[in-house]
Amino acid sequence: MTALFTLMPEAVGTISADSKPAIIEHLSGRFARVYALDEEQVRERIEEREKLGSTGFGRGVAIPHARMPDLVRPVAVVLRLESPVGFESADDMPVDIVFGLLSPEQAGAVHLHALAAISRMMRDDKMHAALIEAPSDEALYALLANVLDRDAA
Repeated sequence: MTALFTLMPEAVGTISADSKPAIIEHLSGRFARVYALDEEQVRERIEEREKLGSTGFGRGVAIPHARMPDLVRPVAVVLRLESPVGFESADDMPVDIVFGLLSPEQAGAVHLHALAAISRMMRDDKMHAALIEAPSDEALYALLANVLDRDAA
């Protein structure tokens, strides 16, 4: 979908979760279903990364990420939360958008470029508001696709 990572329409959705572990559970399951990955391995990798420090980006956004063996290119999942949830963010704000990224184990620069692109997009307050207010998961995906395609051009 973008030069930096794949984001499939099925990888974007709205969920109900009441805790950081529940969010990671949903995220792992979505990665597993959409990209045919091992759910337990995804969860373990994301949890390992979270032990190094929360990926709560701030401003209502979390960007959980990890590296996985056997991936050819980075893949993403975007979850909008029905209600904000604490994610141990640096600014202590609960998150309402979770943008997960998994990259190949040896994808050093590619992983960092993808994280930077996600970070730039999520720092835009208007974009964040548009994602929260999108009337459906399809509209949420369309917003993301438009921004990612535009930024890749």
